[in-house]
Amino acid sequence: MKMIHLRIRDLREDRDLTQKQLANYLMCDQSLYSKYERGERPLPLDLADKLADYHGVSVDYLLGRTNVKTPYPKSPSRKNT
Repeated sequence: MKMIHLRIRDLREDRDLTQKQLANYLMCDQSLYSKYERGERPLPLDLADKLADYHGVSVDYLLGRTNVKTPYPKSPSRKNT
């Protein structure tokens, strides 16, 4: 079962953020972000990466591959984005 839409909604609600705030962070419309949360549109990998960094979780957590939120250490070649 794909659960990325559930995880991004739960993370947003846990931090008392609005869809509009996250849409602004991702530079997309609130209506598009809402579709990501409802699972009506697939979340592009680059946006999943940005959301994982924003929330301090791993992309694997967003995808439901693990229940461990802690992100992996960044590799030396990857700069903060």
